Amino acid sequence: MNFIDKIKERARKNKKRIVLPETEDVRTIQAAARIIKEDIADLILVGDKEEILQKAHNYGYNLSKAEIINPATFERMDEYVNTLVELRKKKGMTEEKARELLQKDFLHFGVMMVKLEDADGMVAGACHATADVLRPSLQILKTAPGTELVSGMFVMVVPNCDYGAKGTFIFSDAGLNQNPTAQELAVIAGTTAQSFKLLVQEEPIVAMISHSTKGSASHPDVDKVVEATVIAKQKYPKVKLDGEFQVDAAIVPSVGAFKAPGSGIAGHANVLVFPNLDAGNNGYKLVQRLAKAEAYGPLTQGIAKPVNDLSRGCSSDDIVGVVAITAVQAGAEDIQ
Repeated sequence: MNFIDKIKERARKNKKRIVLPETEDVRTIQAAARIIKEDIADLILVGDKEEILQKAHNYGYNLSKAEIINPATFERMDEYVNTLVELRKKKGMTEEKARELLQKDFLHFGVMMVKLEDADGMVAGACHATADVLRPSLQILKTAPGTELVSGMFVMVVPNCDYGAKGTFIFSDAGLNQNPTAQELAVIAGTTAQSFKLLVQEEPIVAMISHSTKGSASHPDVDKVVEATVIAKQKYPKVKLDGEFQVDAAIVPSVGAFKAPGSGIAGHANVLVFPNLDAGNNGYKLVQRLAKAEAYGPLTQGIAKPVNDLSRGCSSDDIVGVVAITAVQAGAEDIQ
């Protein structure tokens, strides 16, 4: 059973309510039909019920088991408005502004559903930028207790690959933080290790990525990764972690043994922490397109409740996978 099939099976065993606000996009409709058919999650779709069902009918999809909520006629809108005003009144939020925002912006409405526990998580981003998805999430849900930094990751599943966890990796940060400091890189490493353990259910082996391996190059960018590695080892002593590594030294055993002899991590990494967003984002896209890898994300780490972003180039299959992952993340809260 491959990674995403295992995730779907875990989601089925602990069903969660996931809200999909981007019902104007046919990919959302296609994904919703599959999620219902595969019994992965209990879905909440946001929008006009007649329009959504008509669109589904036109494409031959059955959404009869989905809950569809129209903010324009939502009977609990006053409660939502009052909550949003209370949360954002210091930023100038008024009842009038809150009502207009929740009725017209389905992303804000979806996040409020998660905030008030009418949904366990939200997935969006098929037709919105990452900032549009994460802004209301951070404003309304805030960060999880003890969180030092919210970051973005991709689960990468590479076919016919012996590296990583049988071809499964997490790349981080590949979706959110532009140029993290050494301290922030260390936090990203620790958080991503936790995410790997939750989602892949194997031991994380973390490599701090650079264009240098153990001093092979000299540059302030290398210094940052070296410092981050020191901080991360001190901060997360139980995590298997090392650096700085070039990617080949991080994941290929023979190269790791040659370039970084004596490191127990080199050549065996399954979590790659990139030095900046340019490297991480382009790295995941290269692997996705050239190696035909499955890429799930950008998944967020550190928000109080599970809200996950999608690439605007995603397929309906990607949406199905991210919904299953979001459900598993929500289920993890049951045992915390």
